[in-house]
Amino acid sequence: MASRNAERPNVLFILSDDQGPWAMGCAGNKEIITPALDGLAARGMRFENFFCVSPVCSPARASLLTGEIPSQHGVHDWIRDGNIGPTRIDYLEGKTLITDVAVKAGYRCGLVGKWHLGASDAPRPGFVNWYAHQSGMSAYFDAPMIEGDKLVVGEGYLTEDLTDRAIDFLGKEAARPEPFWLALNYTAPHYPWINSHPKRYTDLYADCAFDSCPIEPPHRFNAGGNPATDEGNSNRRDSLVGYYAATTAMDMGIAKVVAEIERLGLTRSTLVIFMSDNGMNCGHHGIWGKGNGTRPQNMYDTSVKVPCIFTQPGRIPEGVVAERLTSAYDVFPTLHEYLGFGTDTRTGRPGTSFRTTLEGAGESERGPVVVFDEYGPVRMIRTRDWKYVHRDPAGPHELYDLAADPDERRDLIDDPQHADKIAELRGQLTAWFDSYVDPVIDGRKWGVTGAGQLGRPEAGVAPDKRFATVPIAALKKKA
Repeated sequence: MASRNAERPNVLFILSDDQGPWAMGCAGNKEIITPALDGLAARGMRFENFFCVSPVCSPARASLLTGEIPSQHGVHDWIRDGNIGPTRIDYLEGKTLITDVAVKAGYRCGLVGKWHLGASDAPRPGFVNWYAHQSGMSAYFDAPMIEGDKLVVGEGYLTEDLTDRAIDFLGKEAARPEPFWLALNYTAPHYPWINSHPKRYTDLYADCAFDSCPIEPPHRFNAGGNPATDEGNSNRRDSLVGYYAATTAMDMGIAKVVAEIERLGLTRSTLVIFMSDNGMNCGHHGIWGKGNGTRPQNMYDTSVKVPCIFTQPGRIPEGVVAERLTSAYDVFPTLHEYLGFGTDTRTGRPGTSFRTTLEGAGESERGPVVVFDEYGPVRMIRTRDWKYVHRDPAGPHELYDLAADPDERRDLIDDPQHADKIAELRGQLTAWFDSYVDPVIDGRKWGVTGAGQLGRPEAGVAPDKRFATVPIAALKKKA
């Protein structure tokens, strides 16, 4: 009946879409309704400082699966082209994913929800269940989906459809002896928000003041032409009602899936992971969106931090909030060890396993406490107390003293008193990326604007042949 071995657990990996680290009750938000996520955090470990690898969906998801940074795996922006049909592109072709390792170890893998890494209508080898969104964004009702390799229309409200599909998968796998790995990838709470969610969810926020989200004028780099950005700025309240409702609808779905695991008697032998692909600004810093909510792209904590919870009763301590800085590129080596696959011995991946932290052995860390992010020509180094953002080739660059200014309000880049700190962080950032970047697919070379990726980077091909340079509004029907 699936795995009953806590040392070789089943995996339920739940990934939300565009959920800010602030958008959970357990993170201190007193207005948003997330009892299921709050319960998972109470029964497990919540990471307070968990960072995506790139603040937009497709590269962030690729890094979770491969343990590589975008300038290694080649996914630099959200996938605009190559999702389905004769022109499909497998953006992860030739890459070893953590699920590939799981399949080789005897796991039965299933996908329910968003893939958005190209070739969505070609199930990943070894997956026994494939119910994928055809692209990465659509209306929530009657969504364009793929079952196996067949194009279908989703049944009703997408969040509830994905929940039902996940429960169905669990019921079927419970009768088998092998451990399962279910990737439950909700599209919530991604745009669209207004008039996009059932009234039973939006009514929950009819009287909400939304004091948990700031009211600020649009950022000076505001990315006009993006429908989510434009709607958020012009219709803040209805956008927040939709965003919060989408999150609560997902939370209610998660509650049902977790209840099914409990009903099947698999709670202690199932590792439940919840995180988001990237962060989200709902007015924070005057931005509606994530890294590509501005032009040039931004690296605010609200864009690069994500919610992250790991739960397995009896193995992961309960009610712990881990403060260590942790990156999504650490997930590959962590799961490699935690699931009993052994130590990941392949060189070239930047991540460090945090298995000992998960198992309650403290928050010991090797080397400096630093995480790195990239989004095309924009790169970030972040320590506990400092953040430096470098935009290649000519800026604007940014420097923040996070100890004194945790909300990143005072850019110190032009302060001569901090010249030594800038030089120190710039040197660390340059050395780190130089040690991992594949020069052929270095994101600094490929004209990444935040408007969508058109194909895999190739040597000698002009950037505008591979990456979109038009406003996202012009791509709305294709996105």
